[in-house]
Amino acid sequence: MSVGAEFFQTMKCSFADVPVSPELKISTTEFLEAAESLVALFDLLGSAAFSVVQSDMNGNIRKIRDRQTANPAISGTLQDIVLSEKVEKSKTATQGLLWLTRGLEFTAVALRKNIESDEELTISFTKSYSETLIKFHSMLVRPVFKLAMKATPYRKDFYAKLGSNFEAVKVELLKWLSALESIVKILQDFYASGNYGKGL
Repeated sequence: MSVGAEFFQTMKCSFADVPVSPELKISTTEFLEAAESLVALFDLLGSAAFSVVQSDMNGNIRKIRDRQTANPAISGTLQDIVLSEKVEKSKTATQGLLWLTRGLEFTAVALRKNIESDEELTISFTKSYSETLIKFHSMLVRPVFKLAMKATPYRKDFYAKLGSNFEAVKVELLKWLSALESIVKILQDFYASGNYGKGL
């Protein structure tokens, strides 16, 4: 762990530490812990406007964890959970994971755009929203999210909250981001392979 990247040291679990099997199955417990750490990242954005994003993500994390708690024997990986719900009428965890994956993709795209440019967060997050989540949101929800995008802090202030040394922060952020992007891609491909998101 790079010295000067304090935020990443506070994470219960990083996406870089989430076990992924050779068959690309993702461990449920560590994934949920890493997702909770990502939600905490939005605290650093310091705006009440992001509470809607956090609330959405936390609600979806809860749906997956509830399923895991109720059926631990068949919930070791995220794919196991989706496949176990396939034959059931209620697909609560499958829906939760689908929406959580969309939220994770939105976050990953925004941070990738920002770390690879000098643009302000509001620009990166607005671009990402237009490329990812907006197509899934109703006309009522869109203005709420667009408001949140405009409420992001200045770039320099955000990175200062991630750690005291920008270069160290960049190293850890890129490692975390690459792992997050990989997991999002695995989940998107999995959902597409069985059309598991249909109607959700």
